[in-house]
Amino acid sequence: MKLIADEARVDQLISDLGRQIIAGTVERERLALIGIRRRGDVLAARIGQKLGVKDVGSIDITLYRDDLSETGAAARVGKTNIPFDIEGREIVLCDDVIMTGRSVLAAIREILDFGRPRRLRLCVLVERPERELPLQPEHSALMLHPGPGEKVDVRLKGQDEVEGVWISQKSEKA
Repeated sequence: MKLIADEARVDQLISDLGRQIIAGTVERERLALIGIRRRGDVLAARIGQKLGVKDVGSIDITLYRDDLSETGAAARVGKTNIPFDIEGREIVLCDDVIMTGRSVLAAIREILDFGRPRRLRLCVLVERPERELPLQPEHSALMLHPGPGEKVDVRLKGQDEVEGVWISQKSEKA
């Protein structure tokens, strides 16, 4: 495994994302953050804490995924928690990594089931170039280009024991 960002660097990257978000926000009082479970929600909470944003939620996209028919009964559905009205709000959707864009699409579908935000932006800690859908983050901290047979591992405290970003070899199962 190759370390890309240690805990201190991850914290700095999260602060950078917060500054990007504020710089692009039209109405700060209408700002809310929603994170995609399992690490996007940790990222959203951390950014919210740094910015003083109280309206922070999380979504589980399991039932909105386009590969749900493949996982079927093995799918583990988590909890969605959006404790605020999203109508007319500036929503920033947060995730740890964007690769194909399919998780983001599922998240957008779910958010729109809760109402119509004034504006919806995407914020990611790590951006990879392998997009299958035309979705790009407005805010990203790192652009990584892992080689063939490699993957990006993001770990965030609150979900994991350690914190950092690594590039490692894909396992045989992946």
